[in-house]
Amino acid sequence: MPIRSQAGAFAVRCRAASVILSVAAILGSVPAFAQTQAEAAPASTANETADTSLTIGEILVTGQRYSSGSNASRVLTSVDILSGSIAQRENVDAAFQLFSRLPGVLTTNFGQGPSNDGSIAFRGFNGEGGINAVKLLIDGIPSNTNDGFTWMLDAVQPMDIERIEVVRGTSDPRYGLHNIAGNVSIDTRQGGTYLDAKLSGGSFGTYEGQAAAGYQKGDFSQNYFAGYRHTDGYRDHAQGDRTTLSGKWFYSPGSFRLGAIARYYHGKGQEPGYLSAEDAKDSPRTSYAVSQNDGGTRTIQQYSLHADGEVAPNLTASANLYFVDYADVRFVRFSESVSQQERVTQQRQYGGLAHLNWTPDIGSTLHALSVEVGGDFQIQHNDYNRYRTTDRVRTGQTISQNFDLSVYGAYIQAVIEPTEWLRITPAYRVDWVDGNYRDLLTGERYGVNQYGTIGQPKISAAITPVKGVTAYANYGRTFQIGLGSSSYLIPPQTTSLDASYNDGWELGVKFAHGGWFEGRVAAWKQVASGEVQYNELDATYSNLGRTRRVGFDAQANFNPTKQLSFWIAVAKQHGRIVENPAAPQEEGNKIDHVPEYIVSGGIDYKPTDKLRLTLLGNGQTDYELDTSNEHGRFGSFAVFNAEVAYKLTPKVELSGQIRNLTNDKYSYVWWDGEQTLHAPADGRAIYGSVRVTL
Repeated sequence: MPIRSQAGAFAVRCRAASVILSVAAILGSVPAFAQTQAEAAPASTANETADTSLTIGEILVTGQRYSSGSNASRVLTSVDILSGSIAQRENVDAAFQLFSRLPGVLTTNFGQGPSNDGSIAFRGFNGEGGINAVKLLIDGIPSNTNDGFTWMLDAVQPMDIERIEVVRGTSDPRYGLHNIAGNVSIDTRQGGTYLDAKLSGGSFGTYEGQAAAGYQKGDFSQNYFAGYRHTDGYRDHAQGDRTTLSGKWFYSPGSFRLGAIARYYHGKGQEPGYLSAEDAKDSPRTSYAVSQNDGGTRTIQQYSLHADGEVAPNLTASANLYFVDYADVRFVRFSESVSQQERVTQQRQYGGLAHLNWTPDIGSTLHALSVEVGGDFQIQHNDYNRYRTTDRVRTGQTISQNFDLSVYGAYIQAVIEPTEWLRITPAYRVDWVDGNYRDLLTGERYGVNQYGTIGQPKISAAITPVKGVTAYANYGRTFQIGLGSSSYLIPPQTTSLDASYNDGWELGVKFAHGGWFEGRVAAWKQVASGEVQYNELDATYSNLGRTRRVGFDAQANFNPTKQLSFWIAVAKQHGRIVENPAAPQEEGNKIDHVPEYIVSGGIDYKPTDKLRLTLLGNGQTDYELDTSNEHGRFGSFAVFNAEVAYKLTPKVELSGQIRNLTNDKYSYVWWDGEQTLHAPADGRAIYGSVRVTL
């Protein structure tokens, strides 16, 4: 049996132990943590123009806000922030749809309800699940499934969101696993005393209730959220229900802060399946008889402990421990030519993250200096089973996998400011992988690929030659390991695979003027040494080979008057296969499901203090269906959403939304090996809401 050597296993465990001891040491110092201040500034004292982030909407702090992780403002790359004031007013079936408002983010809507709703991607990667390149964190807790999918976005609903932060590129050292093209952090509402409730209803038999409440007295704060959404769906056989609950408790007696978060989500629904190209165009609301027993359930539980504050003068720390339980059962039959499958996924994840930030007293030697060190461990226990079924009755089993995966990481980053106008941030990150795999159908057991020490050098710099202009550049390396069973040394494979390294750079300029305008342009490139791609249809893996992704982003926010604001963003991207020995005929071909252009924008107009008018738009060009580039191009769309909101009183707001205002008819499309399969997107929909804030 091809088990990795005992010496290799011992080395990995020694490295893992050192990371765990580092995290434990920080956790052990929790009682010494001192209280931080709401929205504390980064340790660096650089002027604000060195910040390369852009914000959509106004950031409203409901109470004391503490960092659940390292501050992204130290990362000199393209960072975008969507405020809670924007996210909370959206009427969406699933949280991933909120990302259509963020520049350069590709939202892939599979159109299959709570069982298989959609995903997010950027920087030339797609959302198909073959290569998942976005690290997701919810309140600082890693929230990807084993294969990297962002399904756990389902665990949050709009009214509980305080802000969404997107960090694009390869130069952020804070995270390792799945942080291939960047990361997304969702911070939910913490602290403050408030009651915020919203009732909504509208097209396709949709009704929803969301309620968020906070109570803060003295050193103790507590926040709660409850949400329920039902829809009959745009298409036949598309009914779905989602329930979300969460509680957050934090105690800060002046010398330290401790907290706990619990979150629960349950979704169930039917799947309408896929249509032919002709039926998707002529009868988009149809669902074939072959899909009438398709659907499933998803349950997500997240529990975490948080601590942060000052360990000593000029030394701050943060530490989190977490446990995640993810369970998914899906029945699906893609076409008449294949039998129905039952797919059962059970994942239990636990781990911890910690970092220390030191800002020494440097006198007049430098303008500013800070050093940050951090570590994390992420441990997974995964079970994956597939069954052949007929009308949800099992007739046989095709897959029964049990596999453990452990990833340990550490990083160091310095923020060096020799002068007021120059900032340099060198960093280095290392990760180690351990684990084992068992095929329960054969009883065979296999070890993980011997990836060794996965080193990731990073560096970025920014200069502010004149007020309001910041030029920045960065280089970084991220990594990808195999998804699911491809992380392990399983015959006929006889030698360990190397990690796929993604080397990327970015050049950008941010402009800001007078508080009424800010914009950013950036060019970037990312090259992968040997991507592993997952085929969900038959649960097999293939080496896509060496790939190259290049692109250009441009975005701008305007606030010319107190009443008017608008923004626009354009992302141009290419993804190509450079070299693939297994399929040389595909060299030079485009990577599938990557549109060349992604465009988004919006206008907010408030003619009076009581009335708000909003128009939003987003769209994309078409894409190839697979790496052969032989089955046509599909997927382009241009969608506009409009909203009217009126405050009856300072505490009561009525709003109406029209989604897909022009009733654009488009579909998500994929190639199953024999034919194109189409999932039509929702047509025009109208929703009304009443929101009460106390």
